[in-house]
Amino acid sequence: MPGLLSGIKVVDLTSVVMGPYATQIFGDMGAEVIKVESPQGDIMRHMGVGHSAAMGPIHLSVNRNKKSLMLDLQQPAARQALHRVIAGADVFVHAMRPAAIERLHLDYSRVKETNPGIVYCGAYGFGQDGPYAANPAYDDMIQGLSGLCSLNASLAGEPRFTPTIIADKVAGLTVTYSILGALVHKFRTGEGQSIEVPMFEALASFMLIEHMGERTFDPDSGEAGYARVLSQLRKPHRTLDGYLCVLPYTDRNWQDFFKLADRDDLARDPRYVTANSRSKNYETLYKTLGDIMALRTSAEWLSQLRPLGVPVAKVNSLEDLFGDPHLCAVGMFSRMPHPSEGVLTQVRPPVNFEKTPSAITCLAPRLGEHSRELLAAAGLSDGEIAALVDTGATC
Repeated sequence: MPGLLSGIKVVDLTSVVMGPYATQIFGDMGAEVIKVESPQGDIMRHMGVGHSAAMGPIHLSVNRNKKSLMLDLQQPAARQALHRVIAGADVFVHAMRPAAIERLHLDYSRVKETNPGIVYCGAYGFGQDGPYAANPAYDDMIQGLSGLCSLNASLAGEPRFTPTIIADKVAGLTVTYSILGALVHKFRTGEGQSIEVPMFEALASFMLIEHMGERTFDPDSGEAGYARVLSQLRKPHRTLDGYLCVLPYTDRNWQDFFKLADRDDLARDPRYVTANSRSKNYETLYKTLGDIMALRTSAEWLSQLRPLGVPVAKVNSLEDLFGDPHLCAVGMFSRMPHPSEGVLTQVRPPVNFEKTPSAITCLAPRLGEHSRELLAAAGLSDGEIAALVDTGATC
């Protein structure tokens, strides 16, 4: 059954995680994704321990459902060949700074000459109208600038990075929905367009959803921040034999929790009766919650809170995810043979489409695995391809 984006062709000049994560989603939904790589390949090919060179685990996690086209874009003939590939594409996406992409003659003005209807997406560190425009940007820098590291200081006593590349992944998702929106416009009007997706602005927007606080009403001197999630006492709570995440949320949840704990005094306490009163007393509320949770075992709490509809969950480790009964039941993990890497475990696309399901049709490619096939499909002759091979412009 064809995927949702079957028939869409994406030329992907990105590397690391932000762009590849975005374009993998397109591939999962059925688009043809052409991953254009230098002779050295995407740097993430070389990160982590794999079965063979240039096939590291992160590369394998964000580059499935793609074809690899190796081109040395420092050579004019390789750039000309890429323009011929772009001529038949719907989307072109890159993650280079403007000066670098212009040196390769792949800026929007030149790509638009090749393909006037192209949806062209530049995934940058910073918006090009601001003073940071030329600065390099990686996940660590954006976590710091966005305020995320400072939020972690309230827990760790010093600024800390969140131990996942959240800026890359949030920006990647922003790239995905931005291109999809532009494709809808293209199908309605026939018009392509240029899109700018900056990591800093994407994560700042993401962070401020709940943390605008009083700045929503007083942009000059109001206090930003959502008190509940900034409390040091918002954390998994210790039980007699482990830890649980528990979050009585509604008035009914809290009333049921206090009654289960034999604390009718707290059920009547005006500090905790309504959502508004609780929002002013998170510190004492969460301390009380922690004190109560420590009195029973994890199994007792799970068996008692779940029937009441009070949100509660285990604290899984990364290793626990692979045996989690829910993830296993929904088929979150699959085992597939790779032509060079053996049998690999993949995490399936998380979204279920009734009529156009996403699917893993092929695993991440070897560097340049599809170069000749893709160049031939773009109309290059055998002689032209051979000439590119002879100069090392492709393989």
